Amino acid sequence: MAPPSSLSINTALSDESEDNEPLLGDDTVPPQCCSARLNLAVLMFLGFSVVYGLRVNLSVAMIAMVNTTDSGPGRNSSVAHACPLPAGSENSSGTFEQPDGTPQYPWDAETQGWLLGAFFFGYLCTQIPGGYLSGHYGGSIFLGLGVLSTAALTLLTPLAAQWGPYWLFALRALEGLGEGVTFPAMMAMWARWAPPLERSRLITISGSGSNFGAFLAMPLTGYLCQALGWPAVFYLCGGAGCLWAVLWFMFVSDDPRTHRRISKEERDYIVDSIGRQNGFLSALPYLAAWLCSVLSGFLADSLIEKKVFSVTTIRKLFTLTGMLPPAGFLLAVAYAGCNHVLTITFLTLASAVAGASSPGVFINQIDIAPRYAGFLLGITNMFGTIPGVIAPIVTGYFTEDHTLAGWRKVFWVSAAINVGGAFFYTLFGSGDIQPWAVAEDDDEGAKRERKRSNST
Repeated sequence: MAPPSSLSINTALSDESEDNEPLLGDDTVPPQCCSARLNLAVLMFLGFSVVYGLRVNLSVAMIAMVNTTDSGPGRNSSVAHACPLPAGSENSSGTFEQPDGTPQYPWDAETQGWLLGAFFFGYLCTQIPGGYLSGHYGGSIFLGLGVLSTAALTLLTPLAAQWGPYWLFALRALEGLGEGVTFPAMMAMWARWAPPLERSRLITISGSGSNFGAFLAMPLTGYLCQALGWPAVFYLCGGAGCLWAVLWFMFVSDDPRTHRRISKEERDYIVDSIGRQNGFLSALPYLAAWLCSVLSGFLADSLIEKKVFSVTTIRKLFTLTGMLPPAGFLLAVAYAGCNHVLTITFLTLASAVAGASSPGVFINQIDIAPRYAGFLLGITNMFGTIPGVIAPIVTGYFTEDHTLAGWRKVFWVSAAINVGGAFFYTLFGSGDIQPWAVAEDDDEGAKRERKRSNST
């Protein structure tokens, strides 16, 4: 991508009156409907829906893949659970009926736990490299290849399962490697595409595809397992990801300047509003989180546009809203006992309210260092992925005796992490561009940006 001409840069930097202009610099804002930036958000939404569906489908398909009648070591059908099954489910076999000839495997609970956690071992490794490379070479190639590689590897799941659990573990870890670059790449792209007053809504629309994909994949996986057999799940979902990648590479560009179908008005609006910030830059809870994150994004942008609070205050406000109440709901789950309705209700509320943090800490990287946004998200997402690696294993140890006390430990630890993270960010977080993120030739533009940010 060619940088803007030196003439346009010098003109922008020498305009003394710009300090007194509104953030957009122009009262004319091209409509979002059918715009290139909204189309990009929708396509990202679909991409994250696909990859998160690929991430969670194994957790449902595993029920059909495992032969629950096997009596090998590690299986004890006489273990009593703390809570009775809901009425009417006593005669359930606990597995999906499979078409004749569909293979099943004698994997014990420990093996299943490792297979479900394998994805995160790979996902953890590509967060920082994905953000760094996306900032330097453009996010579209890394996001597209991340989804494509994850989808293509998913097609090999039935073969890897047939070869054995070690092969399937390796395959899932490789899928994690591919998907690990997607969120950092998304952030690097929005650093070049999202106007300041539309950042929250565009980023939350695209990122919320993760919740929607998980919401859709869970019931769909169960249906496909029963109707066609569990291998069909991975063939169809993997094929959908490959199809999405074709559309992505056909219609997406790293920068509005190089987009072939964008209008001149929209291109000028995005470029002028971002200025020198371009650079190197279970199913119901997921649905609730998706809806809440999208609505929170619109609300956050509205508060910023109306100058109700500063950007820093808004980021902290939404972070606290998205982390403290869910901690309380998690503790409520811990003490809901065997009431299935209350348990689902509190889990849904916890996931829904957690979506409010999307326009908070999640997009803060683009506020403090736009040119390094993808790289920074890679760092934060890497640390955020660590619980995904250890959670299945730790949960298994806490709940190995199937008692309510063991599950309470799980929810207490989760709530404590939420509270600790919320207060740490409130104390040390900022929504201002940091001096270390500004190049020498960007100093004057950055000062104007900080002045505008402080004025809001």
